[in-house]
Amino acid sequence: MKKNTQCVHSGTYTDPETKGVNTPIFTSSSFEYMDIPENIYPRYFNTPNQKSIIEKLCALEKAEDGLIFSSGMAAISTAIFSLLQSGDHIVLQKDIYGGTHHFATAEFDRFGIAYDFVSNTMDDIEKAVRDNTKIIYIETPSNPLLVITDIEAVTGFAKSKNILTIIDNTFATPINQNPVDFGIDIVIHSGTKYIGGHSDICCGVVVASRTLIERMKATAANLGGSLNAGTCYLIERSLKTLGIRVDRQNKNALTIAKHLRTNACIKKVYYPGLETHEGFDIAKKQMRAFGGMVSFELNDKKVNPHQFLKNLKMIKPALSLGGVETIICAPVATSHAKLTDDQRAKLGITDELLRLSVGIEDADDIITDIEQAI
Repeated sequence: MKKNTQCVHSGTYTDPETKGVNTPIFTSSSFEYMDIPENIYPRYFNTPNQKSIIEKLCALEKAEDGLIFSSGMAAISTAIFSLLQSGDHIVLQKDIYGGTHHFATAEFDRFGIAYDFVSNTMDDIEKAVRDNTKIIYIETPSNPLLVITDIEAVTGFAKSKNILTIIDNTFATPINQNPVDFGIDIVIHSGTKYIGGHSDICCGVVVASRTLIERMKATAANLGGSLNAGTCYLIERSLKTLGIRVDRQNKNALTIAKHLRTNACIKKVYYPGLETHEGFDIAKKQMRAFGGMVSFELNDKKVNPHQFLKNLKMIKPALSLGGVETIICAPVATSHAKLTDDQRAKLGITDELLRLSVGIEDADDIITDIEQAI
């Protein structure tokens, strides 16, 4: 099946009695255990509603198995803590979500895990690898500057060193990019974003080989980041429209990015679908389309960034991203607020930088609101 068909049909549980077209909501937290192959329990990540989501996402990401979590950070932390122990080393791309960066700096030292943040170039990644390196962690397109990393180059090197690879595929979505095709071992999503897609769900996803997911299950059960059936139902319902939502967001974002380049009050536009983007050629190789995220820097000599946000009428300055409505944020105050000023400066995250999560409205209306705010 192709993507939109997988979004609708993969993983659906058909109730044998009613034959309903949707997966029923199994509200039980208690299941009988006699004469069945495994104990079913929400914290064991094996209820029918949890399994339906994972089957759909595995079809979309071309993976064997997966786990659905209560947040993106639950997915990230569980995956990493499942695969690392004291004395191990991990290499992380420095251009990543601020929450992931903070997680590493706040938690790894006290667990005896060594780590290095590096640029996305193969030269820097290779130099950072040690004898005890167990994981290389990347994010492409990255949050918030949409840095593009060559997935195939990273995985080719990692496999030669017997190192596992993890990617945060949130910005791309499984509609635009399937990292498994390029050799990635573990794919993570903050499902709060595009997978939920309506700014009303908090969840996270890990998909990988069945062997790797089995390694993660015990830690996942111990950490307990599971979801209830009602939320699982909303996630599965949202996934049915993932393809058409993302397709519209892709088209809108490209139109808006091209327009923003023409405005003299905007210093720089970051979007991998622009030929001027330094990662354009790699993005074209590994992505089917370029996503719904656009970042740009205002010329603060002409426009005050804070006043610009206040002037917006339709677009809301708000946390998170990936919903059907267009929202905007200043990463210095939101996604990367926990980083120090020095850390943000090294990443190129300035006070003038704004991150636009493009929705499914008419692109002309989004552009009009930006122009009047400027």
